[in-house]
Amino acid sequence: MSDENRPEGGLPPKRELPPERAVPPGQEPPRQETSGQEPPAAGAATAAEKGDGGGTKLTGRQRLAQAVWPPRVTRAQLIVALLLFVLGLGLAIQVRSTSENSALRGARREDLVRILDELDNRTKRLEEEKRKLDGQRTELETSSDQAEEARKQTREKEAQLGVLAGTVAAQGPGIQMKISDRTGAADADTLLDAVQELRAAGAEAMEINGVRVVASTHFTDSGGKVSVDGHKIEQPYRFEVIGKPADLEPALNIPGGVVQTLKNKQATVEVTRSGKITVDALRQVKRPDYARSSSQ
Repeated sequence: MSDENRPEGGLPPKRELPPERAVPPGQEPPRQETSGQEPPAAGAATAAEKGDGGGTKLTGRQRLAQAVWPPRVTRAQLIVALLLFVLGLGLAIQVRSTSENSALRGARREDLVRILDELDNRTKRLEEEKRKLDGQRTELETSSDQAEEARKQTREKEAQLGVLAGTVAAQGPGIQMKISDRTGAADADTLLDAVQELRAAGAEAMEINGVRVVASTHFTDSGGKVSVDGHKIEQPYRFEVIGKPADLEPALNIPGGVVQTLKNKQATVEVTRSGKITVDALRQVKRPDYARSSSQ
């Protein structure tokens, strides 16, 4: 173009784009390709087909894992768990207490009846002692001469304590027990067990081979023999026991008791009931060095 045909200002004239060609009917319009972009591939997943936030879909296993962990504990689940814990604890305690009493499961019916009778007799003795104490209190409260009544009860109590302390002789119904042992089974521990079982059955006075048994009595083994409060005693061991015979004899013959234990060790034990037992071995009154009555 010559300089004559240029418009004022020196700018080249604008070119007009040719009009779009008409598309014949039945044909698709031509696709216009944009620079730098590729057409989407067929079958590509759109944002609507993806998961939340445009992520990929989760599998069934992944959804199950998300539902289980982290755990979501509700209040009802906590209450149920607490109740199950308390129930399990109670069952454990019950099983333990049942196992502790399993020693009586192997006992015979006669032995169980004898044990129950012994427990009933102990209960009756305690109730009788309670009635006596209640009667003494009533006498003290209703007596016109309370001082004389108190002295009377004091003398009776002194006699009872003298029997228990071994300072006075005693007599009454009871049993005699003779233990003959050649194998050494009747040692100090066995004799102590016999004394404890007799005391638990209600023995009120007792002596062994002429030695009075009191609360402070001790047994020791020395040179193949047994010493009672420092006095050596020889076989056969003879027990003189005052108490209710119907309570004392079953206490020695209970399953696992002294008689059964000694017989299992080839020792000979003879228990005889008697309507009159005399316990005349005495102990000297010993004044305590430190203990004093709290009423002084």
